[in-house]
Amino acid sequence: MNANAVNPGAGTAELAPLMNSIGHAAADAARELANSSTQQRNAALLATAAAIRANRTSILDANAQDLQGARERNLSAALLDRLLLDDKRIESMARGVEAIAALPDPLGVVTADWTRPNGMRIQRVRVPLGVIGIVYESRPNVTADAGALCLKSGNAVILRGGTESTHSNRAIHACLVAGLRAASLPDAAVQLVPTADRAAVGYMLGSMTEFIDVIVPRGGKSLVQRVQQEARVPVIGHLEGVCHVYVDRDADPGMARSVVLNAKLLRTGVCGAAETLLIDRAASGTLLAPLVTALLDAGCEVRGDETVRASDRRVVAATEEDWYAEYLDSIIAARVVDGVDAAVAHIAKYGSGHTESIITGNAATAERFLTRVDSAIVLHNASTQFADGGEFGMGAEIGISTDKFHARGPVGVEQLTSYKYVVRGSGQTRS
Repeated sequence: MNANAVNPGAGTAELAPLMNSIGHAAADAARELANSSTQQRNAALLATAAAIRANRTSILDANAQDLQGARERNLSAALLDRLLLDDKRIESMARGVEAIAALPDPLGVVTADWTRPNGMRIQRVRVPLGVIGIVYESRPNVTADAGALCLKSGNAVILRGGTESTHSNRAIHACLVAGLRAASLPDAAVQLVPTADRAAVGYMLGSMTEFIDVIVPRGGKSLVQRVQQEARVPVIGHLEGVCHVYVDRDADPGMARSVVLNAKLLRTGVCGAAETLLIDRAASGTLLAPLVTALLDAGCEVRGDETVRASDRRVVAATEEDWYAEYLDSIIAARVVDGVDAAVAHIAKYGSGHTESIITGNAATAERFLTRVDSAIVLHNASTQFADGGEFGMGAEIGISTDKFHARGPVGVEQLTSYKYVVRGSGQTRS
């Protein structure tokens, strides 16, 4: 099948054979990828990066079509930012693919090796998961990141991007196919669902268990909830990114200002953006007003408790719902708490288990926070915007998992593998 040809509305009668054809092709490709060499997969990735650069103009033209459609549909500024591609983001995509190629091959790695008293040698060896289904919204860079990560880890992938990024996804997918062909790997190793029919998502979740081994959702709360509720295969994903920055009494004022502004405002529409600011009451006399004023002056709405509101008349009163909110916008909730333990308790009650940061010069307080906060990523004296596989040196990531089974935190090439036990004997029988 030609995955570049988009059928805008496959009918119900057409959907099953279409999706099953994709599934069969992916399963065949997965078997071939599992036995491909490191050099072959890396060659495909490097050719993909070259194709992204060579096709920059066509990618930008495709993205312009998507942006025009998004504006006509009155999508929010945060969603438009997620959708936008420019020269810098395209170059970042290409470099991300090259960074993935440079990573060690996760396949065939022996993670444990022992010999039993009867002489049998047992090894635990990393292998691909198989076929990964990825359902995502808005961000066209996910097409490149997900395709490259799955290819590096020997997995076939079925991509179902959001309708708002259809043209961008097709243009980037074409670069991945070019890379596969350059390395003599099957086109079906990276497929883009060629229909905008929303029923295709439901079909992937409930009717492709024969083909898909795991589903990864990337998008808003409603999408992730749907995937978690309807999927009949394992899911790797996170529901929300309600991320916190706690400014301790021993924080350096300049560092606190820099980190808080970056954590909230660098990119407000990403899941690692800070949504709640917690300030130690012991530091409220010196740190509270400067931090709140800096946020407000930068164009960020602050919704605060009574103490925070007293620091600046522009602060809006926070409601109980604000402590749970993932704004994905220039809005932050702010509260004064009684020290690090109260900050930990607030995060435990209201957080989503994604990413939290403490700003302090006290090493003991930092360790207390890092040890007691049960989130996928915890940071000391650093912005929550570092919650990103690329920033972790993983090249890129499919997402940030808040699950506790299989994968947690950035999901990179290693997290897209499983393992099998290889046992070598010399005729042993069990009595």
